[in-house]
Amino acid sequence: MFLRIYTGADGHSHFEDIDLPPPNLEVTSPQRASEISFRRVPPGYVADWHTAPRRQYVINLTGSWEIRVGDGTVRLLGPGDVLLAEDVTGQGHLTTTGDQPRISATIPLEG
Repeated sequence: MFLRIYTGADGHSHFEDIDLPPPNLEVTSPQRASEISFRRVPPGYVADWHTAPRRQYVINLTGSWEIRVGDGTVRLLGPGDVLLAEDVTGQGHLTTTGDQPRISATIPLEG
């Protein structure tokens, strides 16, 4: 799953599903990034309401996490799911790690 989280005109975060390129294409448009970091989060960890610190991709490698946005929508992301976090203003989102440790890769985007 490719998922985007962004701040709407109402100041709340919202979800948008992102489609991959058509099947005859094998690569997306390049995006500038200069670093990557990995994070291990313990089971049951809750990150209260917060905004993304910058535009970034978060790629879930192991475990699962639940994300709640301001309009009350909740999505569950598992291994292999990709989140484009762009809600750098407004209310933000709340995240909860599932019952297993979660490991993710974060790639901040330039520009």
